Amino acid sequence: MVSADGICDIVSSGSTLFKNGLKEVEVLLKSEAVLAVSPNISKDNQKLLEKLQFRIQSVLRGQNSKYVLLNAPNDKLEEIINVLPGMKSPTVLPLAEAGWSSVHSVIDKNQFWEVIDELKEKGAQGILVCPIEKMVL
Repeated sequence: MVSADGICDIVSSGSTLFKNGLKEVEVLLKSEAVLAVSPNISKDNQKLLEKLQFRIQSVLRGQNSKYVLLNAPNDKLEEIINVLPGMKSPTVLPLAEAGWSSVHSVIDKNQFWEVIDELKEKGAQGILVCPIEKMVL
């Protein structure tokens, strides 16, 4: 068994440290990844770069958004839909129970609690929130 008084690790979320019973004592370096491109990039490489940028942007959009599903009484549907921006508009599907619909939409994670509170006030029930892996627009 190998042991050490300390280790140095590249950390993004800290979950691996936590899982191993470790704690962060000091930050040695804060960094970020950047994508740089030559002004002399070839057309073939430019196409490849655009694909890469599109994929990165899709992941970042997904990380900043939450997928919300909820049940709404039909008489409150318009009020509830007005709270949800969606990508174009929320998806509305009838439920098996008469007078109710299922509403699906995307919300910004930074406005999450405010939106959820407003949805509840307007009569939304059974609100489910799911992470979004990627968001392709």
